Amino acid sequence: MKNFSYRQVVFLLLAVFASGAVAGGFVVSLYKTKTVTANSAPRAWREQYVGNLTSRLKLSGEQVLQLNTILDETKSRYDAVKRQYKPDMDRIHGEQVDKVRAMLNSSQVPEYDRFRVEREKAKAQAAAAGGGQK
Repeated sequence: MKNFSYRQVVFLLLAVFASGAVAGGFVVSLYKTKTVTANSAPRAWREQYVGNLTSRLKLSGEQVLQLNTILDETKSRYDAVKRQYKPDMDRIHGEQVDKVRAMLNSSQVPEYDRFRVEREKAKAQAAAAGGGQK
């Protein structure tokens, strides 16, 4: 068995530590760059959807027009259903907020209210960007 000098041991430990730091940094950068937001813009989704179907199914120009008409009609129907049920959904959400506030103690309520304001702002910004819930 080989005997290592003090310098060699220190060098090897530093090399192992440095390689771990580099590997960890690499993994973190991969994670951050590969993270996808759940709410991508609907327009981008639609372009990708139509593009994928066009290339995979080799759709003709006429078929692409028909597909876009179908997607427009479907979106209109979805939007109508959302408008119809939005008051009920808002009422249910309001009941949830009331129940959560009721379970909190008096020192927690102001922070919960701030939390809700932050979430509403983020939701409004996402909707303005075309990717959030309305």
